[in-house]
Amino acid sequence: MTKASVLPLLVIVLCHLLHTSDAIWLNLPATGTKCVSEEIQNNVIVLADYVVIADDHTHQIPPISVKVTSPYGNSLHHQENVTHGQFAFTTSEAGNYLACFWVDQGHAHTGGEISVNLDWRTGIAAKDWESVARKEKLEGVELELKKLEGAVEAIHENLLYLKSREADMRIVSEKTNARVAWFSIMSLGICIGVSALQLWHLKTYFQKKKLI
Repeated sequence: MTKASVLPLLVIVLCHLLHTSDAIWLNLPATGTKCVSEEIQNNVIVLADYVVIADDHTHQIPPISVKVTSPYGNSLHHQENVTHGQFAFTTSEAGNYLACFWVDQGHAHTGGEISVNLDWRTGIAAKDWESVARKEKLEGVELELKKLEGAVEAIHENLLYLKSREADMRIVSEKTNARVAWFSIMSLGICIGVSALQLWHLKTYFQKKKLI
């Protein structure tokens, strides 16, 4: 494959990444909670819109409660008695970010199934490119090139993040293997010591009984 044919393919892939957002449908039970999570690295923009949709349109749409928490349990967004909303934040720590939805208990729903449409965008997909274009006075091809530059930077940051995670996991694995090896050696030493003590005790016992 020549460079001339690789370049258009790369542009198509990057454009696809720019316009990708995770639209999720959640079916909420009458009681209980439905949650979604995503592992996100540090200093990443997160933007999400959610709206409640009832299958039975003859009844009023029931309100729900929403709570978004960080990997360490900090509350980033909490709303009650809503049928739609939006949350946005910039991550301050790497890990799994959790968004939970549940039907408010004070509003029993006797109609059809309740669904929540969640449009979850992170990183380059959550960036406000219209504001960037107005601020930097970009149009047409210049704006698309700016988006491609942002996509390349995002991919590079993701690769660095995955590399660091791999290094952390390798260190943990090596420490675990070392501990298992030392535990095995210690267990073997204890078994040998106990066996030697048993032999010594039996020998002493038989000598006292003058059996040997």
